[in-house]
Amino acid sequence: MARDPDTIEREIEQAREALAGALDELSERANPQRLADQGKEIAAEKWADPKIKYAVIAAGTLIGLLVLRKLLK
Repeated sequence: MARDPDTIEREIEQAREALAGALDELSERANPQRLADQGKEIAAEKWADPKIKYAVIAAGTLIGLLVLRKLLK
């Protein structure tokens, strides 16, 4: 069953457009700057939670005191 060359060309063009759209979306998703900004946003949201914030401060203080104690012995 032979197909019309115009139909084949249209199908090829549609496939190219679909591929170009997919590649554009992938390049946007994998953009390093976007990923960094997203990571900063997530970290800021986590840091805004008082439970996390104070737990990190307490852990840092404890580690600092342990290091200081070790150095002074």
